[in-house]
Amino acid sequence: MTATGDPRTVYGMLVASAERHASSTALAFEGRSLTYAQLLGLVDNAARQLRRLGIDYGDSFAIYAQNCPEILIGYYAASKIGAVLVPINPNMTSAEVAHSVGHCDAKALLHDALVAEAAEQAASGEKRRPLSLLSEPCEEPDAGPRPRIGQDDDFIIVYTSGSTGTPKAIVLTHRSQTDVLDALTGMWGITDRDTTLVGLPLGYLYGLSTASAAAQSTGGRVVLMRRFHPGEALDAFLASRATVYHGVPTMFSMMLDYAEQRDLRPDLSFVRALICAGAPLPEELKHRFARRFNKEIQNYYALSECTPVFGFHADDDRPMPAGAAGQLAPGSAARIVDAQGKDCPDGMPGELFVKGAALLKRYHKDDAATAAILTEGWLKTGDIACRDAQGFYTITGRLKDIIIRGGANIAPAEVESVLARHPAVQEAAVIGVPDRIFGEVPVAYVVRRAGSDVAAGALIAHAETALADFKVPRQITFIGEMPLGKTGKVDKAALKAWWKS
Repeated sequence: MTATGDPRTVYGMLVASAERHASSTALAFEGRSLTYAQLLGLVDNAARQLRRLGIDYGDSFAIYAQNCPEILIGYYAASKIGAVLVPINPNMTSAEVAHSVGHCDAKALLHDALVAEAAEQAASGEKRRPLSLLSEPCEEPDAGPRPRIGQDDDFIIVYTSGSTGTPKAIVLTHRSQTDVLDALTGMWGITDRDTTLVGLPLGYLYGLSTASAAAQSTGGRVVLMRRFHPGEALDAFLASRATVYHGVPTMFSMMLDYAEQRDLRPDLSFVRALICAGAPLPEELKHRFARRFNKEIQNYYALSECTPVFGFHADDDRPMPAGAAGQLAPGSAARIVDAQGKDCPDGMPGELFVKGAALLKRYHKDDAATAAILTEGWLKTGDIACRDAQGFYTITGRLKDIIIRGGANIAPAEVESVLARHPAVQEAAVIGVPDRIFGEVPVAYVVRRAGSDVAAGALIAHAETALADFKVPRQITFIGEMPLGKTGKVDKAALKAWWKS
């Protein structure tokens, strides 16, 4: 291999992995496997292809596709030449894609066949290119002297899902990506002996860097699914003997429901880390999953703007307190502040301020939003949290989600947790709705477990045994499945729209 790379870029980290593990499998996808030597060769080829398209140092380009090796190849190739990658989830609409491509001044939109129609509506013909182009042989020689890539140069722009308005564009640097890979692999003890199964979309950092690139930075094997399906995921666990898996609560709930309905009890004894982030993990789901699969799900907390924050440390065998998100991750710091901006003592909830290995550089073209979320180097999460005396942190709700009933605060997550403990409940979501007397009251949407016909009154009575009266939902609506946003989280904006309709 003749490739070289700054070891403090993700391309340089891939080069280092390829030097140590040239013949080891780096990536497996739908019956195809790539060794580290082969992956590196494809990345170098893709870098030449990008330059041939006129994309070079400082230029942005977008990838819009269902999971495939070319997304990871494009990620490393962008790092090599100093271009700015804009990953876009295939579930995004053409209007959302058009906004992202225009807002970041992307020189190209690389897409797969699945989203070709939406891509055509989102970008002009001269910008659209098939993503498969990155893997087509390109014999053009490398250009002359290359600009040296700075660790604080822009590397990735990630767009939020936009469920509450115009998406924000989160800018992350090369330093943030290398530092976050070091932090994550250190916290979870990821090594070259691990196989990481990835069903998360590579259009978001959770799938792209947290799951995939972190594993490859150590020389481990990544098994990539084109998309998540609960049955396919369980089959992939067994076929790949995966030791690490990352998901959101909905994924774990769907796998559990799939196994329960078919009375499956697959042997997952070889799995050492099931990691859950993106939304609160209900304790009832965690316990039911452990009973069915004999494996614990571990919480993990991060934001697109700041990664990682809290998690389970592989070298700490202390049990995680119920509901806790974990301890501080390597390279992270946290403050919990009250309404006056003063630090809260242990046990007192307040707004969570954080720093982490991958802290956003800025919101692209939005100085006001950047100034609003950052204060003296701390990122204001908008989450409510508390810390116990042992250093474990628990997220108790969102400031914007708090329901204020007659002056009393209600955290929807607390009510959802109680409802989820009922044996007939598969999933629950709580929102606040207007009330003439109290201003706002909680109501719940519930998905029943398969075969159950539990009535609303029974669930309200169940809630009354664990919650103060003012927190008990005033109405329960049963639905077949929860509406999900682009990231797989429950779309509470959709639930509120349903309530108004």
